[in-house]
Amino acid sequence: MAIANPEGSTQVDSSEGTFPFPSITIRELPHLTDYLPGLEASTNPLDANSFFRPSDGFYITPFDVILRQIVYDLSGTHSSPSPHFAYHRAGPRRRVFFEPSAVKAAIVTCGGLCPGMNTVIRELVVGLWELYGVRHIYGITAGYRGFYSTDRVELNPKILHDLHKRGGTVLETSRGGFDLVKIVDAIERQGYNQVYIIGGDGTMRGAVKIFEEIRRRKLNIGVAGIPKTVDNDVGIIDRSFGFQTAVEMAQQAINAAHVEAESAVNGIGLVKLMGRSTGHIALYATLSNRDVDCCLIPENKFYLEGKGGLFEFLEQRLKLNGHAVLVVAEGAGQDMIPRTEAQKEERDESGNPVFLDVGAWLKSELKTWWAREHPGELFTVKYIDPTYMIRAVPANSTDSLYCTLVAHSSIHGVMAGYTGFVSGPINGNYGYIPVEEVAEAKNEVNTRDHKWAWVRSVTNQPDFGDS
Repeated sequence: MAIANPEGSTQVDSSEGTFPFPSITIRELPHLTDYLPGLEASTNPLDANSFFRPSDGFYITPFDVILRQIVYDLSGTHSSPSPHFAYHRAGPRRRVFFEPSAVKAAIVTCGGLCPGMNTVIRELVVGLWELYGVRHIYGITAGYRGFYSTDRVELNPKILHDLHKRGGTVLETSRGGFDLVKIVDAIERQGYNQVYIIGGDGTMRGAVKIFEEIRRRKLNIGVAGIPKTVDNDVGIIDRSFGFQTAVEMAQQAINAAHVEAESAVNGIGLVKLMGRSTGHIALYATLSNRDVDCCLIPENKFYLEGKGGLFEFLEQRLKLNGHAVLVVAEGAGQDMIPRTEAQKEERDESGNPVFLDVGAWLKSELKTWWAREHPGELFTVKYIDPTYMIRAVPANSTDSLYCTLVAHSSIHGVMAGYTGFVSGPINGNYGYIPVEEVAEAKNEVNTRDHKWAWVRSVTNQPDFGDS
């Protein structure tokens, strides 16, 4: 039984005693009326939609929230993180701040490809068109630079009817090209009053600046971000769309690597998976496939030579099984790969350091090690890099459902006057998060928690302590 006190904290009674429960802080969500107090609300058009007939509980109220943290140590042995946040639930509101006939919506995709991008685009268009009756929807091509340098594309459900069955993005995409003044000038000039931005962490940082500039100019324009990263490195939300499809597709590469390794004398199947700064795909693919002998991720440093190193472990596996499968995230071991001075300074269009191919480097190092330690003995390394095959496929059923819900959640939020927010699942429920929080938050693999312990338990790989 929960007992609330006037100070806002709560205590939880149990048969084993009384435990302190922390007070909850609801994260403030930006709203157009914060800087445009004269805006008038109207009844949600869904009331007149014959397919809905909203019932009790259909509309979300300001009191419907989602706790960010749901796991607590009630013994008090370990202190829980503080403060404790809650976010407003996503969904339709009774009152809206946009007249559908006056809405001009813009949709843009930025950054690399990810399974589900086309599905999100389609569901944004279908949701705006079918739910709210919006008839002016435009696609911005070529990423952020498309706002000011390319022609827009008019969108409707008919021309996008089977878009969800295709990989990639029909709007085309690019990195870089972010010019804040040009972008907001173009948004204002074209008369867009709803902007939906689909992209990764760099794109979300750009969305923060766009939202802030729109607010500074006091423009009646709602901005919603939809996080897109196949690496699953966006913080706060449970996962990003396309991630589960990527893990599923990675199984094909791992299975092929296992067949190749098992069919050779002293065979090693080496698979490089996506993951620049986080190893979530490699981790979940390893847990999903019991053929993996070792998983290398950016968050867990490793070394090659000596006691407890990768080579010693692989030699033991080869002696025991005659083959081994090694999965490595693209960002793992980057500090170990020799670079020229030019390579050290190289950056992509988004300003990120250009990574060298850890898979090719590992393959070379493995062959050099074996030739030195076992001259004349047979040894085979088959290297598989499925990166672009994984990125380009359509979303699976789980990710397609995610894309539909996150797109419709974003529409409901913007129509209700919220702006500068991101929609995404938090502990299984869709919520609204201030975009600046998402832009700053990271979702790295915690090598001290149970997920990494599971990897260690299924692979029995070394912990790669300091050499």
